[in-house]
Amino acid sequence: MQQLLKACVCVLPLVVGCAAPTATPATPATPPASERPTHHRDGGFQNNHLEFAPKGFSALLSWKWQAWREGLPPAPRDPIPTVPPDVAYVQANARAGTAMQPAVTWIGHASVLLQAGGLNVLTDPIFSERASPLQWVGPRRAQPPGIALSQLPRIDVVVISHNHYDHLDEASVVALAAQPGGSPTFLVPLGNKAWFDSLGIRDVVEMDWWQTRRIGRVDFVMTPVQHWSGRSFSDRLKTLWGGWAVLAPDAHVFFSGDTGYSKDFAEIRSRLADRQRDGGFDLALIAVGAYEPRWFMKDQHVNPADAVQVHRDLGARRSIGVHWGTFELTDEALDEPPRALARARRDAGLPDEDFVVLAIGETRKITPRTATAAAAPLH
Repeated sequence: MQQLLKACVCVLPLVVGCAAPTATPATPATPPASERPTHHRDGGFQNNHLEFAPKGFSALLSWKWQAWREGLPPAPRDPIPTVPPDVAYVQANARAGTAMQPAVTWIGHASVLLQAGGLNVLTDPIFSERASPLQWVGPRRAQPPGIALSQLPRIDVVVISHNHYDHLDEASVVALAAQPGGSPTFLVPLGNKAWFDSLGIRDVVEMDWWQTRRIGRVDFVMTPVQHWSGRSFSDRLKTLWGGWAVLAPDAHVFFSGDTGYSKDFAEIRSRLADRQRDGGFDLALIAVGAYEPRWFMKDQHVNPADAVQVHRDLGARRSIGVHWGTFELTDEALDEPPRALARARRDAGLPDEDFVVLAIGETRKITPRTATAAAAPLH
């Protein structure tokens, strides 16, 4: 029973929130219902295609009791692949400015360094030992970040998908804001700026779904995805969540953040079609982990089969599976998502090279759009 209670504590910050001190999110302005977007609600937000209600503590106990009885998650069968980061390449690529080769480096979990359009962009950075409001309890990382904070080039932009602890990490954000050369610009969903203000971080831009922010030569478009938000029991659904379309002259990249499967992805492809007349996304970074049990996770986290459908809905040329192998959050083994992805590709008739996973620390280059023909391979 002691192990069961410990397991509940470990997932509590990620699944139902944790009653830890947190800055009060800004209450969204509330115009009359007839004048506001349908995903805006009194004092908060909702999904486009699902009225999501975060599961409560009793559901969490039921899940963890079942998992404890069945010995879940199983121990990994294989080591999580890791490689030494190519720091020299990453740094030289950053110094190249607008002549940089578009590339991605997987840091771990949902943290990716994207280099495109002359910018160094981080997605949902977490470099801390635990994904938790407390650094002595909560999900602990299985291996260190693929590239250390001290090895990063100066980061220009950080995109945040939502405020769960494994995607919005206080220590990582504070460290990035204090980087030499000045803070990056943090692009965040509506309602999250107050949290950054409480940390003294000022270069923060709040955005709603479908809003665009241009930085340098790159357009950042916040898109809907199906998820939820909350850092405590009292602020669930009070801040927005979303994915990010990064539209640089040399690469169009999509980052899913956390999401359940929905019609949003087909709508993203349709709505951005006029801005992608020379083709859709060159690369999509799609979550493929933290999906079992389905009765608990289906509405908020895709599994690999869903992720393959997201890839197709987006019309992405290539996709990389992220959000696995770093934090043990749910009932599948830490190393299971790549095997499940391989089965899903096979079942869908998708070529293996169209949707891959990387080793932590690995860099993949993207063929620039100016050189893109029918396909844009990763290499």
